[in-house]
Amino acid sequence: MARPKPTATCGSVYVPPPRAAAAADYAAGDKAGPAYQRQTWDALRRSITGHVNKATAANIRHVLPELLAENLVRGRGLLCRSLLRSQAACPAFTDVFAAVAAVVNSKIPDVGRLLLVRLVIRLRRAHATGDKPQLVAAARFVAHLVNQGVAHELLALELLEMLLAEPTDDGVEVAVGFVTECGAALSEACPRAVDAVFDQLRSILVDGGVDKRVGFLIEGVFAVRRARFRGHPPVRPELDLVEHEDQFTHQVEISLQTGHGRVDPETHLDVFTSSATFLQDEAAYDDLKRSMLGDDGHDDDEYDDETDAEDGDEEHMDVIKDETETNLIGLRRTIYLTIMSSAGAEEAGHKLLSIVRPGQEAELCAMIVECCKQERASKTRFYGQLGQRLCCVGRGYQAGFKACFARCYEAAHRMGTDELRSAAGFFAQLLATDAVPWGGVLAGVRVTEEDTTSSSRIFIKTLFQDMAEQLGVRVLSRRMNDDDPVVRNALFPRDSAKNARFAIEFFRAIGLEGVTQPARKLLLSCS
Repeated sequence: MARPKPTATCGSVYVPPPRAAAAADYAAGDKAGPAYQRQTWDALRRSITGHVNKATAANIRHVLPELLAENLVRGRGLLCRSLLRSQAACPAFTDVFAAVAAVVNSKIPDVGRLLLVRLVIRLRRAHATGDKPQLVAAARFVAHLVNQGVAHELLALELLEMLLAEPTDDGVEVAVGFVTECGAALSEACPRAVDAVFDQLRSILVDGGVDKRVGFLIEGVFAVRRARFRGHPPVRPELDLVEHEDQFTHQVEISLQTGHGRVDPETHLDVFTSSATFLQDEAAYDDLKRSMLGDDGHDDDEYDDETDAEDGDEEHMDVIKDETETNLIGLRRTIYLTIMSSAGAEEAGHKLLSIVRPGQEAELCAMIVECCKQERASKTRFYGQLGQRLCCVGRGYQAGFKACFARCYEAAHRMGTDELRSAAGFFAQLLATDAVPWGGVLAGVRVTEEDTTSSSRIFIKTLFQDMAEQLGVRVLSRRMNDDDPVVRNALFPRDSAKNARFAIEFFRAIGLEGVTQPARKLLLSCS
């Protein structure tokens, strides 16, 4: 009877040393076979787990090269699982595990995104089931990943919104710990959003709906904020290992974990599967490893020759046009975050002018109007000052806001009352300060019964009432009737007595009877 073939070692199954040695000898004969692949997989799992477990702030610079020497493309699922398990078991080393993730993410961005996806799924599950230890550990890990620049600030703000939407003792306690860990980084990136979070914590404290112990925690985080988070730096110096421009920041939204936009945690990466291209994948990672660790094995002359050849090839490359609007979406997100993180209009204008390139003025104007429409009407002064400052820079911004006014007026029937009032208040400030030309903006407004709807009348009413408060009725009347015939004929049509009476009655009904005197005299003289 033939002797059976020795089997490869498998996971947690105990195999006697002689049998394991025989299996290793047998697998080494076919390096592309499943037995050898399984053997290398088990070795990879043990090595990754060992490197992660022995990492500390003191030896992290020595552990990372050893970790990067392993095939982390093949073992990215193992690395994420090991990081999550080790961090949950020892939360005191969270900043060390976050530093490990940051360095690996700067070399292999897929690892950072996969780690964030699994963290977000763990957060939602723990929040839904009330698993406080898991929620605390996951939130702390996210906080340090935000500090390291692996996770975007929006993820932190979305997590705080989830925890404080329906305040509970556990949720508020986790939120307080989260703000303590990453409050310094958030205050630098988006101070206005941090102000809103602390306002919500203050209202929770005043309402008294939480336990007294949690109330003391809230008072403690306010004291930490007053001290400018002294004692809670975003990253310790010994763990600051990645330059800001070398880091890849990922945006994973908590809201995408439900519904059709659900992301995939890729749990199949945690278990062994044989691959037909195993040897090619290993060779490709060897090349990547040499580039990451600096041992590329080429002379300077050879490198220069290759660089020259690549430069020559780039001249003949076809231009690839991105039809997915990825750059546009990124620009909008950057504009939104810049506006939300600015303390004043001057600061916002300075930042935005350094971000926007020539030809992107219209997109900036549209984003400012959209942000203004989402605010209360009482907060439009900030956006009006910002728009006024941009209009002083160049005519491109004047044309952009002129086009935005035409779109808002045409789509007034699709906007809510609050959006109408906010948009009208914004354009009223631009017109009152002459930031945009009256004739170019108001030429498309025709105050007649046929040309207006109930929504557009609300828009016109708020627009001119705000301008009357800023300019006064006498100056507003002169601007509407005497300065520009285009504006006068649009606001007080002279093609028929019916249209003239409607315009006069409209402005009288909204409390601006003083601006109708010239039109009344003309109507009486013609009748």
